[in-house]
Amino acid sequence: MEPVAWSTFVLCISLAALLGLLLGFGSARLLDRFRLNSIQARIAEITKQAEESAATIRQRAELDAKDELFKKREDFNREMELARNELREQERRLEKREDGLEQKHQTLAKKEKTLENNQRKVSERKNELEKRHEELDALLLKQSQALHEITHLSREQAQQMLLERLEKQLTSEIASRIQKHEEMLKATCEEKARAILATSIHRYAADHTADTTVSTVDIPSDDMKGRIIGREGRNIRTFEKATGVDVIVDDTPGVVIVSAFDNIRRETARLALTKLIQDGRIHPSRIEEVVKETQTEMEKHVGELGKAAVQDADIGTLH
Repeated sequence: MEPVAWSTFVLCISLAALLGLLLGFGSARLLDRFRLNSIQARIAEITKQAEESAATIRQRAELDAKDELFKKREDFNREMELARNELREQERRLEKREDGLEQKHQTLAKKEKTLENNQRKVSERKNELEKRHEELDALLLKQSQALHEITHLSREQAQQMLLERLEKQLTSEIASRIQKHEEMLKATCEEKARAILATSIHRYAADHTADTTVSTVDIPSDDMKGRIIGREGRNIRTFEKATGVDVIVDDTPGVVIVSAFDNIRRETARLALTKLIQDGRIHPSRIEEVVKETQTEMEKHVGELGKAAVQDADIGTLH
């Protein structure tokens, strides 16, 4: 090959290589720019999603915080309402207690005032009687002196005549005054006695009433209380109507209370309820049947006790 042709060939190859390098470099630059744009777009998308997620999380957190605040506010308002209701209830109880104390104070004040008036009247009456006695003594002395001057009688004789005259004139008046005074003293004593009796009854009647009007019936379990009461209270109403007593089913474990002022009725009800609990069949018709049987037995038992008491009394009389 000729030197010129070879140089030309080498030059073409060099130019082609240089052109290839330039094309490769340009392609690499374009590819890098494309990748950079793609990465920037991805970063922007990720940033946008992150901002949206952050906004969603922030909104959710705000909603949760508002819900929590609302719940706490409701709980606080509920607690405050309960506290206010309890405070109003305590105030109502205190007002009721104060009213009761005020009524008791007024009653005591009236009693004290009445007692003071009675004492004052008794004192005035006593003073009046003493004054009257003094006047009578003075009158007796004056009349005694006058009679002595007129009749020239001895002091004993004049005094005897004067006393007989005064006795005739003042017998009815003195008797009336004495009777009135005795009635006044009797009324005062009766009033004091009633006050003392009322106080004594008030202090001691509660324990005595509880002992003489209440009987207890043992039950095997607390489930029996529900059977005694019955559906919608039918059993206990039937029992109370048939026996004429009050049945108290409270929280006391293992016990039902029977209350009545009539001892025979209360004992009949206690025995009947004991039979029903032992039998286990507790319903209105069975209750009426058992109560009638128990009443018959109780009447028979009371009659036997009466006969025995009469026989004992007859034997005691013979001895």
